[in-house]
Amino acid sequence: MSAPISNVRPEPDKVLVDIVDYVLNYGVDSTLALETARNCLIDTLGCGLEALSYPACTKLMGPIVPGTIVPNGAKVPGTQFQLDPVQAAFNIGAMIRWLDFNDTWLAAEWGHPSDNLGGILATADWLSRNAVASGKKPLTMKDVLIAMIKAHEIQGCIALENSFNKVGLDHVLLVKLASTAVVGQMIGLSREELINAVSLAFVDGHSLRTYRHAPNTGSRKSWAAGDATSRAVRLALIAKTGEMGYPSVLTAKTWGFYDVLFKGNEFKFQRPYGSYVMEHVLFKISFPAEFHSQTAVEAAMTLHGMLKEAGKGVEDIKKITIRTHEAAIRIIDKKGPLDNPADRDHCIQYMIAVPLIFGRLTAADYEDAVAKDPRIDTLRAKMECVEDPQFTKDYFDPDKRSIANGLTIEFNDGSALDEVVVEYPIGHKRRRADGIPLLVEKFKTNLARRFPTRQQEAILAVSLDQAKLEAMPVNEYVDLYVI
Repeated sequence: MSAPISNVRPEPDKVLVDIVDYVLNYGVDSTLALETARNCLIDTLGCGLEALSYPACTKLMGPIVPGTIVPNGAKVPGTQFQLDPVQAAFNIGAMIRWLDFNDTWLAAEWGHPSDNLGGILATADWLSRNAVASGKKPLTMKDVLIAMIKAHEIQGCIALENSFNKVGLDHVLLVKLASTAVVGQMIGLSREELINAVSLAFVDGHSLRTYRHAPNTGSRKSWAAGDATSRAVRLALIAKTGEMGYPSVLTAKTWGFYDVLFKGNEFKFQRPYGSYVMEHVLFKISFPAEFHSQTAVEAAMTLHGMLKEAGKGVEDIKKITIRTHEAAIRIIDKKGPLDNPADRDHCIQYMIAVPLIFGRLTAADYEDAVAKDPRIDTLRAKMECVEDPQFTKDYFDPDKRSIANGLTIEFNDGSALDEVVVEYPIGHKRRRADGIPLLVEKFKTNLARRFPTRQQEAILAVSLDQAKLEAMPVNEYVDLYVI
């Protein structure tokens, strides 16, 4: 007969304590992190503004009950919605992730740390509007930038050594966790309450990766992060009521996260929490494409020009070899029919074929109007992915963190083009000097999609000035985006 399980309530798991103590006590003093967070902010909001051009996204926007307006609620940039912070977080989170164009973090787990902005900005705006209504000081945008840095760090540091995708869980689990921690701090949770909130995030139901993989790839992957960051706001508010937590949520035998969902393994950590992730985050600047393909798309754009110079067309191509890394093969090496835009933007062959044919890759190129071009599938069938072990090794190397792809084109006449290799995409830290000016231009383009010239200029005047942005009340900054 087995011994009874002790009912003595344990001390909180160390993972919970480390997250909470970091959020409550770590002082962000990295100029690079703050500057990168500002660039991340404008890029993320710009991605959301572009997504508002797509009915598939906007049909999910607004209050749960049509016509609901929340006094002093959070406003959704680029819209006229003013919502409770939970639903506003969903709206903002869904729009910024919709086109797969915001920042990326690649490690044992992949993800998009700026997904947390949904919960952060909605909560900060809601708190600020209520503070102003009560004659108190609102939060400033520097508070938002610091929360972004900390959310990036929590999500990214856990992702470095822990693969959730290998056990079938989606990376938005880390969005829910990181958002819960920083939002909980913003709404004033005590240390004990914040530990409770983070435990609630772990004990919660977690998304399966089903919607990211064949044969079920679908549009939920575009709103899953909005769902996660909004759930985080809800859990933080629940903890604010004094609702209890679950201190051994990770380590409890049989019933804890490790045993139930992580094959009995505990989390591993490469480094303590600081500002590393924000400083090294990857920006998607040129192409709205799954990040493991970014360098492949850059190479394809180069090859598009080389084809013209050689007097060749795509109809002359016999074979394309894609020399790549293991993660790319696991996620985006895809044969067979592609049923929707969500399917296409996670197919490396599709994302190479379009720039080879058209010399571009935009969000619109994933829609049916472009996808029906028979040349795309003809080219896809001629492509083969081959893993290069060195590319895979450099992908995981913390000093390199490359995302390399090399493309070789062979022609029907037996000739070939020299392989084009791109190790670091334009959004990589190693290419910041080249990338940031393009990121700013991307932001300007996205502002122009939604706002008249004077409003664009007002947003830019603050957004491109670090000191002005940090000092500005959150509600006043968000008001700049109201249509």
